[in-house]
Amino acid sequence: MYSFLLSVCALILGYFVYGKFVDKVFTPDPNRLTPAISKADGVDFMPMPTWKIFMIQFLNIAGTGPVFGAIMGAKFGPAAYLWIVFGCIFGGAVHDYLSGMLSLRHDGASLPELIGHYLGNKTKTVMLIFSILLLLMVGAVFVYSPASILSGMVGDGSNSWFMIWVAIILGYYVIATLLPVDKIIGRIYPVFAFALIFMAVGMMGGLISRWPSIPEFWQGLGNRTAEAGAHQSIFPYMFITIACGAVSGFHATQSPMMARCLKNEKLGRPVFYGAMITEGLVALIWAAVSSYVFFDGGLAETGCASGAAPAVVTAVSTKWLGVFGGILAMLGVVAAPITSGDTALRSARMIVADMLHISQKSMIKRLAICAPIFAVTGLMLWYNIADADGFNTIWKYFGWANQTLSVFTFWALTVFLKKERKGLSYLIAAIPAVFMTVVCTSYIIMEIF
Repeated sequence: MYSFLLSVCALILGYFVYGKFVDKVFTPDPNRLTPAISKADGVDFMPMPTWKIFMIQFLNIAGTGPVFGAIMGAKFGPAAYLWIVFGCIFGGAVHDYLSGMLSLRHDGASLPELIGHYLGNKTKTVMLIFSILLLLMVGAVFVYSPASILSGMVGDGSNSWFMIWVAIILGYYVIATLLPVDKIIGRIYPVFAFALIFMAVGMMGGLISRWPSIPEFWQGLGNRTAEAGAHQSIFPYMFITIACGAVSGFHATQSPMMARCLKNEKLGRPVFYGAMITEGLVALIWAAVSSYVFFDGGLAETGCASGAAPAVVTAVSTKWLGVFGGILAMLGVVAAPITSGDTALRSARMIVADMLHISQKSMIKRLAICAPIFAVTGLMLWYNIADADGFNTIWKYFGWANQTLSVFTFWALTVFLKKERKGLSYLIAAIPAVFMTVVCTSYIIMEIF
């Protein structure tokens, strides 16, 4: 528990110390007109309250990653804490902040446009295809996982109930992707954010009250479960398994969405850097909870049927928070992927619109872009359902593609800092760029051979 509490303190301190340093390197200009005002269109570009923007950004980037990823990553032992802390402070939060602020400076440009500007048009073309496919995979995966949970919560867990929830979630995605950002997303996200935060606070309270004997740093970083045994080394597998909560390329596709709603550049640090640190805290809490489940008899105490992530979430939430708390916590876990799936598809629409220079004021034009997006997402979802191992296959590709996208983003940010800032400031992006390049390359080589 001491390692966990030290990690929590380190994350919070990282926001106030390193986050402030990164903010100073970028040098936000409070007098500069933001695209929310200069390009206001009543659909994607519009000023919103800062607290709402923070909530939306937090839920956009959260998904099931900081929960499910942390649960799976906890099987590698206390090394997971170190990756979440250092990855988040020096990697993920820098990645999210700089990509968001750079979009702000480029009139709300989407990620492929930013990468193309700094890494060239050929890279831009690759990133257009790559990022759109990633976003569609997010949409498909984040229909499957919440529908699976909801079919057991509100239904009998049968395939019929599963398909009903798939249809409901897809219907919501269509509406949220097409309507102005303040109509659906701006109104319901604060409610879902409360559920997710309540879940995290409740889990931390449960940990402190029980004070379990979970592995500490000084007891050895190699302390792991049999499932994360010899066939999966900590490097690079843990760094791919725990993405959200540490470093995630998907986040850079979401930051431009909120860059189009910020009223002042000075708000970038609490929104972009702060949302990532908050996600890191959620990941840390679930990594500690899972360590209790895997290493200190938590499976028996919670009545958890297995070490699978959904089973751990369901069992621990119900056992520790009671019926009401369990429902609220489960809603947080369900809401997180749904609120990432809808904005993933919304981001895909915005990227295509930017690429084709199509104004999004007209509903007809938005529909024309969304039709093929939802058609491809539907095909991926069908593959998820039809193939017994379809979900695991797509999730595996998503995990690799997600971290690979962060590599391209980090290198674009490095070029920006090298060109626009003095001295060695570019190292704040270059160092994580090199590290993530090695992680992704190693993962590909090890998976092939």
